[in-house]
Amino acid sequence: MNSAARRIGRTLALVLPVVLVLSGTLAVTRVPWASTATDSQVLTASSGKASTKAGRQAAMAPQEILRDRLLLDLQEKDPGYALTNLQKAMNARPELAKHCNTIARALGRAAVAKYGAAHRAQAYSRPVCDTSFASGVAAAQ
Repeated sequence: MNSAARRIGRTLALVLPVVLVLSGTLAVTRVPWASTATDSQVLTASSGKASTKAGRQAAMAPQEILRDRLLLDLQEKDPGYALTNLQKAMNARPELAKHCNTIARALGRAAVAKYGAAHRAQAYSRPVCDTSFASGVAAAQ
């Protein structure tokens, strides 16, 4: 009896970590935010000059590109979506964290411009960047 329990314990000790790792890996690859499409364009050496928009983006700082993209998200969808993407960007690129407050304030001002009323824009507020979105909403009044 004792040796059978020991044998079962050893088998589980060897098999269980493998099963957990494989199931965790499969779970992460099947989440809805794991997109296969990329937002970047690939230019070959023979493609000549890049487009004007691509050239302009190359001259812009990373925080300006992020701000412009988030402002576009806000106009196309809603401020909540843009603020969620801002939080994801701050988690992915911590070097942009020093610009988080100014970007969130710009999103707050744009939300007031979109909805025409501060209370409608404030409804989308998130705890991103120390309530800078809310201060942008207040500044736009």
